[in-house]
Amino acid sequence: MESTKTVNVLVLVGTGSRYETKDINGISHFLEHMMFKGTKKRPGALDISQELDSIGAEYNAFTSKEYTGYYIKAASSKFDLTLDVISDIFQNSKLDEKEIDKERGVIIEEINMYFDMPRRDVHDVFEGLLYGDQPLGWNIAGEKENINNIQRHQFVDYFNSHYFAGNTIVAVSGNVTPDEVKEKVEKSFNNIREHEKLTALPTHEKQDKPALKTKEKKTDQTNFILGCRAYNMFDDHNLNTAEVLSVILGGNMSSRLFTEVREKRGLAYSVASWADAFTDVGYFGTQSGTDNSRFLEALKVVLDEYKKIANEKIPEKELKKAIEYIKGKTVIGLESSDSMAVFYAEQELLRKEIKTPEEKLKEIEKVTIDDIQKIAQDIFKPEKLNLAVIGPVQDKEEEIQKILNSW
Repeated sequence: MESTKTVNVLVLVGTGSRYETKDINGISHFLEHMMFKGTKKRPGALDISQELDSIGAEYNAFTSKEYTGYYIKAASSKFDLTLDVISDIFQNSKLDEKEIDKERGVIIEEINMYFDMPRRDVHDVFEGLLYGDQPLGWNIAGEKENINNIQRHQFVDYFNSHYFAGNTIVAVSGNVTPDEVKEKVEKSFNNIREHEKLTALPTHEKQDKPALKTKEKKTDQTNFILGCRAYNMFDDHNLNTAEVLSVILGGNMSSRLFTEVREKRGLAYSVASWADAFTDVGYFGTQSGTDNSRFLEALKVVLDEYKKIANEKIPEKELKKAIEYIKGKTVIGLESSDSMAVFYAEQELLRKEIKTPEEKLKEIEKVTIDDIQKIAQDIFKPEKLNLAVIGPVQDKEEEIQKILNSW
């Protein structure tokens, strides 16, 4: 990327909460924290942070249900140092027992923080409703009891059995020379572990009627996600169509739901739709937060728009606008070196193939009006409908369920 003066080094590992067992749920995320706590070369967390702060680097890590990532972004002139640090923590983290015990409190406070953020917490409630007591239905951060009980030997076992060469992608993007990068990465990761391939347990889906899950909480807003079971990441055409559908319904400020929920009725500050896909399952969701007294009204509006788009074909102009929106957002989103690294590494890790932005956008351009209606009719069905709600709704559950059942 000659237009930038930065370099981003991303290490992406094919493990996340769906690779855990119930007793160690949360260990992937906990281990992510421990990777910045010291190596033999850099004994403590401060040694790592001071070294990176001294060059003005951006660095962090993230855990999802299917992968864990570590990245450092710095001036391209600092590539060698960046690579040395990230390869060191990935291969040589000490997993010191005292540091583990200290970090337990940090993780628990992170969990508490998420519980105090209904807009975020409702995602966990929704996926818990969809997938139940299966790894995809568990919280990425885990349960507090697990965080207090996971022992060092479990970290070491998980580290050795999940962080290995065949399960890892190193992606480097920015103002660098590919041949030089390849040579240096091979040298820097010369101590990486080997292990047999991992396979996550398949996710089982079973539903025959609308489902509801509520979390009672005293809040000023009722936060909800309404959604339907949809497509996995390998179902390319249907997933692409669902992405266009999500833009039409709730992807921007001129979308149908934004217009109906916010502009016409003033029910919410924001409303958004999206299509999410795992390797074996997926869903289409719509999220909003409304005044507690107007939640049921907002719910009915979203359900009406779902039904409308399934029953009536969209205008050609609306389809073209949605496709052009995706094209524009894709170009903007891939301007930075860190987003470019994630774009390619995620494909290589999960799909085992890479499509360029141009190839993916050509697929989006093939979506038709008939495709939109077909997908809407396929996913917007009572037997695929799910609603997660956080707020003071205990006395409304019967009425909510009645609305869902009559849809």
